[in-house]
Amino acid sequence: MFAARRRSGKLLRCLYDSWTLASWSEWMLRQTEPDGGPIILHVDDHRDLGSPRLRVGADGWSDMISGEPVTLLDPISVANAIASGAIGMGSFMTPFLHRFPQCEVRHLCQPPKVQSTQSYIFEPRLVSDTLLNVHASRPNITLQAAEQHTGPSTYLLTSSVENWLAGTEDRRILLHIDLDYFNNRYDGDSDWSLHAVPLDPPRDAIMARIKELGEVLSTPDVAGRIDDVVIAFSPRFFPAEFWEEADRRLVDGLGLRDG
Repeated sequence: MFAARRRSGKLLRCLYDSWTLASWSEWMLRQTEPDGGPIILHVDDHRDLGSPRLRVGADGWSDMISGEPVTLLDPISVANAIASGAIGMGSFMTPFLHRFPQCEVRHLCQPPKVQSTQSYIFEPRLVSDTLLNVHASRPNITLQAAEQHTGPSTYLLTSSVENWLAGTEDRRILLHIDLDYFNNRYDGDSDWSLHAVPLDPPRDAIMARIKELGEVLSTPDVAGRIDDVVIAFSPRFFPAEFWEEADRRLVDGLGLRDG
């Protein structure tokens, strides 16, 4: 399942959202100003800021599982690191934030995980590996609470669509949508049925939330600035019974041509 993905124009569908980084790597190659930091619109029930199994060396990054070099300007090397497992579902954003420390992340997340708007400064750092090579360092991201809501190196976590999009005018956008934002019934946990407050809204509520998101993202001002879209279906998180309808409504709502 980890390898399943399909591209249609600027839209990449995948089962595992680790492929988001491969899509962003391809986006980097299309840029005339590769150091310009975009706004990342992150729609997800998770932060995905874990530390990937990439070794940081004097000559760059290498895959700690395969030993092969990894650079974000080489999409094939990124795809290989995802295939090896060095870059995973919970860590795909970290390498990108190391490469673009001045970019801005807007994370839209539903209750119960997020009840209010919170602001952070993200800091690219290194962490010692504890599994494969105790002498190796890996890229890591830490969040420091801040009063500043937006701007370079900020991470805005909110359940409010209005706060999520406020002040994004004239900025290029990378849009990542993990369908577990809409329903995270299982949350990768075999004991999911014991969760006290699961994110498990019914079908009508899921589709209504998809409609709301499509309406705000398909306006000419926003849609024209979205350079790349990734939709991840998230097996073991988002229930498969909703996949087909959620995909159709989301793609139609965003006004994406599907070939």
